[in-house]
Amino acid sequence: MTHTESHSQFHDFQYRGLELYCEKVRVRDIVEKCGTPVYIYSHRTFVEHIHKIKQAFRSVKPLICYSMKANSNLAILKTLVNQGAGLDIVSGGELFRARKAGCPAERVVYAGVGKTEEEVEEALRYGILLFNVESEAELATIQKIAGRLKKKALVSLRVNPGVDPHTHDHIATGKAESKFGMELEIARKLFLKKADFPNLSLCGIHVHIGSQIVIGEPFVEAFRKVLDFVTSLEKMKIKIKYLNLGGGLGVIYSTENPQTAAQFAQKILPLFKGKKYRIIFEPGRFVSANAGILAGKVLYIKKTRLKNFAIMDTGMSELIRPTLYEAHHEVWPLLKNEKASKWMYDVVGPICESGDFLAKDRHIQELHAGDYVAFMTAGAYGFVMSSNYNSRPLACEVMVKGSQFSVIRKRQKIQDLIEGESIPEFV
Repeated sequence: MTHTESHSQFHDFQYRGLELYCEKVRVRDIVEKCGTPVYIYSHRTFVEHIHKIKQAFRSVKPLICYSMKANSNLAILKTLVNQGAGLDIVSGGELFRARKAGCPAERVVYAGVGKTEEEVEEALRYGILLFNVESEAELATIQKIAGRLKKKALVSLRVNPGVDPHTHDHIATGKAESKFGMELEIARKLFLKKADFPNLSLCGIHVHIGSQIVIGEPFVEAFRKVLDFVTSLEKMKIKIKYLNLGGGLGVIYSTENPQTAAQFAQKILPLFKGKKYRIIFEPGRFVSANAGILAGKVLYIKKTRLKNFAIMDTGMSELIRPTLYEAHHEVWPLLKNEKASKWMYDVVGPICESGDFLAKDRHIQELHAGDYVAFMTAGAYGFVMSSNYNSRPLACEVMVKGSQFSVIRKRQKIQDLIEGESIPEFV
């Protein structure tokens, strides 16, 4: 276990002697039974991370809604719901999963810029706590459907504070040019027009400025703007009950030194001293990233004049983050060879794309065909972003708790690839 109070990386993947373990299970035992590619998750790590946020913010008793877009396997959702967490959802499919995981409706918040009428209706029927609304057009849609169902929908307006979160452009959501949220002045006008929405209770503000943010300053800047905005609303007799502060806390992939939950709380809590709002957090990556690895098998070693390639049975179809975000994932052999010399490798997949790589220019112990390696910090935006590209079956997922492990998603079979397809008679 790598865990200290001052260090925000915590996970239960460690070497015992030369062998990589997840909690008390040897990872090689899992891959030999389940095959590769395989996602492997530590139950304990998920629980520990939820508890860290709870503990850090215990003075304000927040509702912690895990952002299930990061990893939505039912076993993981159930683990977190059992710890008292709610869920942050962004689609009808995620609502379906939330219900299957037994998440109480009053612990579900619904975000996303493109909710369909069918999705809104299903969420209203379930009785979710809050919609995070991104535009006036969406507000009108929820009003129409709530009116038809004779329900009162609670709504938070998602504001865009125009703050640079200092993260990758593809995961920055609080800049002025982002598709997410609305400008403060537009939100103000909507609050003043709340009588036009009799079936809605405009009672919250939502702000989420991005993902993988490793410093506190962008959060402080955004939350100060939001609090100034709320104060101005209250002067106009507009009451705010919920403040949803989103997620975005960074984790360690490589050399980052992100703030811990406790350090984040020390910066944020003074802003809310003496205030009576119900605080909501939506952590995703912080909870799940370090809780998972992706294990794969070396198929071939290919040496050229310029490069050594370790060609895996695992590629961008399983883990697209390196291709999409130039993301860094550490590469750990499942069996260390301390006598082996270190080589420089590009670790690449079998997909027919030049962008299919998992790690570039890495010093790793000399690898051979048949060796297994783990791509670390793969518990967030890993399996959920995988695909059947090149007609590759989806990987298996496994959860470890203590000395036991269980398959929590079976590997897709070849015949599953054509489920739902048909060849019409006119072909």
